[in-house]
Amino acid sequence: MLVKSFKVIVTLLFLSSSLTSYACLEGLENEGIVPKNNLKIYANQKSSNGLTEQIFNKIIDDLSAIYAPVIAERGGKLKVMRKWTDPTVNASAIQKGGNWVVNMYGGLARHDAVTPDAFALVMCHELGHHLGGLPKVKSFFGSRWASNEGQSDYFASSKCIRKYFDAHPVEVTATVPAKVLDKCASVWGQSDDYKICVRGAMAGSSLANLLAILGSKPLPKFDTPDISVVTATNDAHPAAQCRLDTYFQGSLCSVLDTVDFNNKEEKTGSCYVATGVSLGSRPLCWYKAAKIKSPWSFDRATLAAAQN
Repeated sequence: MLVKSFKVIVTLLFLSSSLTSYACLEGLENEGIVPKNNLKIYANQKSSNGLTEQIFNKIIDDLSAIYAPVIAERGGKLKVMRKWTDPTVNASAIQKGGNWVVNMYGGLARHDAVTPDAFALVMCHELGHHLGGLPKVKSFFGSRWASNEGQSDYFASSKCIRKYFDAHPVEVTATVPAKVLDKCASVWGQSDDYKICVRGAMAGSSLANLLAILGSKPLPKFDTPDISVVTATNDAHPAAQCRLDTYFQGSLCSVLDTVDFNNKEEKTGSCYVATGVSLGSRPLCWYKAAKIKSPWSFDRATLAAAQN
């Protein structure tokens, strides 16, 4: 009788998680693109970042125009919840039936650390949970539908934001660290892709600063990469420095944004550390490559030298 009851409970839990599945929410230690926090920024509070409701909606419109057809090709329907008046400083992704949902909150858009480009990167991250491929969040039942946090960051900077910037070019007006200029030039020369690389890195810096501020941590820097090496892929939120490294490496990956990630293996679409391609690869502070083939052996010093 107890065994039968247990089977019924497990079945109900499985069906429940199949009908409504959350990324940045269900099954992870933290909630949202950033860890769960109590900060609220209301619509009547002034922000210095210049991100108005009009810009908020324009960015959502532009990214939806790029990715709604992609999601439709995969059998889903993109539904973006425009929660401008909601003071929540976060964002999330959900799959509910055939709807692939992205929740975008005005509270996050109004935070002083969030530039318009960083806000676009946030939406790209949430789209990455739907489209980023492997590695995915693991659960009791195996891998779920959602790409994990690090992979969603990597998708955001190596695929999504490039498409968005290519369609909506602007000049970067912020002061750009010399390392960003040098590394982007080493990969892309002085092409339009170089400008996209620089812009993507700076958007990542803005978003990583937000993560550090919310966690009361020092601001991450391009010159101080996280050289820790995980023994297993971390599905939850990496630290702010590790996430900045991911945004930067995604911007530096020379694989074209037209080469998609997939749900079968982790190499396609990426600069893959296991083949010796370190510049532009997923940082090992959150990612454990499926296989490391000789002669490529990535200890901390090797990784730091190769990626930085």
